[in-house]
Amino acid sequence: MLVLTWNLFHGRAMPERHEALLGEFAAAIAGWPWDVALLQEVPPWWPPALGRAAGASARTALTSRNWLLPLRRRAAEWRPDLIKSNAGGANTILVRGTPILEHRLRRLRWWPERRVVHAVALADGTWVANLHAQVASEERAQADLARAGRTVLGWAGDAPALLAGDANVGEPRVPGFTPLGGIGVDHVLGRGFVAAGPPQALERGSLSDHPAVLVEAVGA
Repeated sequence: MLVLTWNLFHGRAMPERHEALLGEFAAAIAGWPWDVALLQEVPPWWPPALGRAAGASARTALTSRNWLLPLRRRAAEWRPDLIKSNAGGANTILVRGTPILEHRLRRLRWWPERRVVHAVALADGTWVANLHAQVASEERAQADLARAGRTVLGWAGDAPALLAGDANVGEPRVPGFTPLGGIGVDHVLGRGFVAAGPPQALERGSLSDHPAVLVEAVGA
């Protein structure tokens, strides 16, 4: 299974650009080879368009800064470089080629920002989970990761599982999961999987401030 994880930086580029970039992000995601894509810091109104462009099913979980979302959206579509992360946030799972049987979500924390883990059960029995851990400290990030891991294993039972996203730490520790590959703070972990090779950083031009990380996970 080809697993993509990417933090979309709230739909922004580096260096900053004074325009909405949905079309460019959608084209990049649609053009890459992957089976599941785990996305963080997604503008909350983007997932349907990203799914359509990529020929994928989409499931979304809202994270932080989403009150007065219509006003935030108008500002973000006008000048994303000005509103930055205040455009609102969401995590999104995209799946190609395999039916999604179930979607579950658990809140990990309210403070200092809302953080969630969400996961889908695929038709082959695999659970695939996505999260963006707290950035405030390594202790909080590792706590989010541990809670997410326990939650996903509870949902999955004995089935294989993947957990990926922006861990906000260089070496995520998740009991029950084995690291499969990562670049910086963006990682893929698995239970019942091994990595077929090293992680790849996909060509993304100036989009986002995070690499788009691709890992091939195969059944152990």
